[in-house]
This record gives sequence, C-alpha cells and structure tokens, in this order.
Amino acid sequence: MTELELTVNRKIAASRDKVFDAWLSPTMLAQFMRIPTDSTGPSRVENDPVKGGRFSIVMLTPDREVPHAGTYLEIDPHSRLSFTWESPHSLDDSVVTIDFAEAGPDSTEITLKQVKFRSEQARDGHIKGWTAILGGLEQSFAHA
Repeated sequence: MTELELTVNRKIAASRDKVFDAWLSPTMLAQFMRIPTDSTGPSRVENDPVKGGRFSIVMLTPDREVPHAGTYLEIDPHSRLSFTWESPHSLDDSVVTIDFAEAGPDSTEITLKQVKFRSEQARDGHIKGWTAILGGLEQSFAHA
C-alpha cells in the first residue's frame, strides 16, 4: 500500500515573516485553526513553539470539541515549519510540513504537506480542512 499524503497550496497577501509568525502565535492560531463548517468561535490554543515543544488546538462546534495536538519537529524561521499532527482522523505518526516562500512584495506562497492517514476518506477530509484553514489565514490578513 502506498502511503497516503496531501499537498495544499495558497498564496497569502502578507509578508513571509507575518505569515510564518501567525503559525506560532496562539492568538492567530485560535482565529484560523477552526473547523470550517460549524465552528462556534475561536479554538482554544496552547503552544510551546520550540523544537520538541508541544501544541494543543481544540476546535469548537455547537455539539463537540475536536482535539488536535502535536510536537514541533522543525522551526526554520520564516521558511519551514514541521510538526506531528495528532487528530481523530490521522495516524499518530502523521507529519505536517509547511514551506513559506516569498511570492513578491507582501505576498507569501504556502505549501502544506501532510503524510499518513487512516484512509483515503480521512485524507480527503484533511484536504478540505487544510484548504479552509489556509482560507481562514488569508482572511485574517485581509481584515488586518
């Protein structure tokens, strides 16, 4: 069986420094790391943004809380972020890697890759989730 993986790309109208820093800021993470369909507001976020540090993101819906957690594997300021991703629909050793590239003045190209899923359905759900999350990140800069 081949390993299931996904890649999601998005161009964000903000500097690479600002976009990268948003992924380490609990305040920013709470705003854009949400369930796309029925989120009831900001997620609850705790993080220790150092290599080997842990994070916890609890996404809220009207009827349940969806916990996500992980460990930072690589923090290369303003160019790459890598972390384990522990969620109800991914395998325990799933890893997310995000590359940040300058796409022009005040524009950043994000390439998010995730590996290891329980099923194609779980992977497809994560594609929708990450696409919506990157859209939420883009919106947070549009309203800044």
